[in-house]
Amino acid sequence: MIIVSSEVKLRQVAEIMARVAEDTSVPRNIRRAANEAKNALLKKEGDSVLKASSATMILDEISNDPNMPIHTRTTIWSALSVLETIRE
Repeated sequence: MIIVSSEVKLRQVAEIMARVAEDTSVPRNIRRAANEAKNALLKKEGDSVLKASSATMILDEISNDPNMPIHTRTTIWSALSVLETIRE
């Protein structure tokens, strides 16, 4: 079994959020939230759990937006699943 560090997971989710933020088929408010989540994950200060929690709160707020394209909703749910595994 391969163990992936919390920092690696944070970077992976930040990359996913960067792609969502750059996708012009996604409504502006969702792109903005994805960018905020990315910035929360890439902060220099703070521990991994706090960064993951901040990003989770941002993404949770928009995850049920009725204007969100289905592919973006799936991407955000996947990102939330990864963030939920960060416990250290």
